[in-house]
Amino acid sequence: MNKQKLLSVITLNGDTCESLAKEMSITPQTFSNKLNEKGKRGFTQPEIMTIKKRYRLTADDIDIIFFNDKVSKKDTNNFS
Repeated sequence: MNKQKLLSVITLNGDTCESLAKEMSITPQTFSNKLNEKGKRGFTQPEIMTIKKRYRLTADDIDIIFFNDKVSKKDTNNFS
């Protein structure tokens, strides 16, 4: 997950993590844990959809924030 990108979207929209957590019906602490990737659970699909709708994000924006490619080109070359 691209934490900085998500935080920038929140800030650019004049919002706070606390108000976004409230919109997603989770506690600010749970939001913080998901944002910092603590524990086993990240943002759920419904939570991601809430973020997408709240900030009018595109599918590409969602991909950049939540599904950044952690596989290096070196790793992908192993497939024939």
